Amino acid sequence: MYYLGYDIGSSSVKVALVEAFTGKKIVVLHEPQNEMEIVSLQPDWAEQDPEIWWQYICVATKRAILEANIDASKILGIGISYQMHGLVIVDKDYNSLRNAIIWCDSRAVAIGDKAFDDLGKEKCMQHLLNSPGNFTASKLKWVKENEPEIYSKIYKYMLPGDYIASKLTGEITTTKNGLSEGMLWDYTENKVAQWLLEYYGIDPSLTPKIVENFTDQGLVTAQASKESGLPVGIPVVYRAGDQPNNALSLNVLNPGEVAATGGTSGVFYAVSDSAAGNKSTRVNNFVHVNDAVASPRIGKLLNINGAGIQYRWLRNNMGTETYETMNRKASKIGIGADGVVVIPFGNGAERMFYNKTIGTHFLNLNLNIHSSAHLFRASLEGIAFSFVYGMECLKDDNAAINVIRAGNDNLFRSEIFSNTVATLIGHEIEIYNTTGAVGAARAVGLRDGDFEKFGSSITTNDHVMTFLPLKNKEPYEKAYQKWKQELELILTHK
Repeated sequence: MYYLGYDIGSSSVKVALVEAFTGKKIVVLHEPQNEMEIVSLQPDWAEQDPEIWWQYICVATKRAILEANIDASKILGIGISYQMHGLVIVDKDYNSLRNAIIWCDSRAVAIGDKAFDDLGKEKCMQHLLNSPGNFTASKLKWVKENEPEIYSKIYKYMLPGDYIASKLTGEITTTKNGLSEGMLWDYTENKVAQWLLEYYGIDPSLTPKIVENFTDQGLVTAQASKESGLPVGIPVVYRAGDQPNNALSLNVLNPGEVAATGGTSGVFYAVSDSAAGNKSTRVNNFVHVNDAVASPRIGKLLNINGAGIQYRWLRNNMGTETYETMNRKASKIGIGADGVVVIPFGNGAERMFYNKTIGTHFLNLNLNIHSSAHLFRASLEGIAFSFVYGMECLKDDNAAINVIRAGNDNLFRSEIFSNTVATLIGHEIEIYNTTGAVGAARAVGLRDGDFEKFGSSITTNDHVMTFLPLKNKEPYEKAYQKWKQELELILTHK
């Protein structure tokens, strides 16, 4: 018997099949082989056609079943992970009315900022644990203001995972944790934040029906079966945004546990048991996947838009074939990159800096002594320093930090990056060979509520290595302070 997991990212759709009773990975793959297009019609805009996600889901599902050589009728359930904060809008026939406005789109920043001012910091922080910000609710308000003809046709708004669930089951639903990711959940009232919808002039009937996680949320329809190759009747059991799901994938479920991600963006996600009002708009709070009335679980998320995308840009534009080659060249350069500093925030507005757009900066280049290897080293360090800066923001927001766990992704494969972060924050970083799609697949088994057994399986199957803080911290600290000085000079002019 098997569980199936999807992870709908902005670069690709990942699919995983795992054994139901052991959690062992059977197959993990992604579509397309190259990255999906992100449409940017204006600076700081980012859109994708949600139908493309579904098409790649269908292609990848058929591939996974074929490559695993399994009987698809033995798939017991489906879990879905998805890119957070996106907006999908559909008409009464469930057809999307426009491209999805995805997570890294910054067009609604001003709308969220005005709502925060008008509604008041105290109310927003107490009830939303966040500013309305550049999240799903504010993006929906943008559509209302700027595309009234499209808005008038909306039957329901959804997050990306809700859309894929609707394509599978023919039912439009959402979850409590999903609504919190869109800044649509009132923690104090434990219900949809109708007062925010009212402020934005959004009809509450556009909100989908709420379903619980780790329960049967709908069954694969005949149409979905025909398109995807899945048998009719398989239940969708679980869905969550990519960062809460990543935390679940790494067995980060309890207070003091922190999940770190080093993909296109960088994230620290710390679990707390407190739903008290948030201190800072730099840190966002979301309902975690295992939240319950008797034992609250809130995910405190610090997002860094400009992370892995910085290193990827260098790979794509410097004529270097692989990350391994870049890492090898960077390792020949000393700590601090001989004075070269990279500020890696060239991927839209940064919540860590109160939604300012900082941009990427290459500083202190000496054309006589510096090479591409210096740029590689300085980029890895710059991204690592941004993680350390983010950890300081989390600690300022009273996040407890006992253990950090991360996936074995591109950034964390770099010893320069991982050693820099571990040394400067003074905590071990446990590395696990798992993915969001694998985590989503395994989550199907949590219908029994046995989180301890779930975590034990991850430790048994996936632990790769642990980076320990290095004893000689001084050169790292010196380079970090230099980086912060350069950053602060830039911030004073923004």
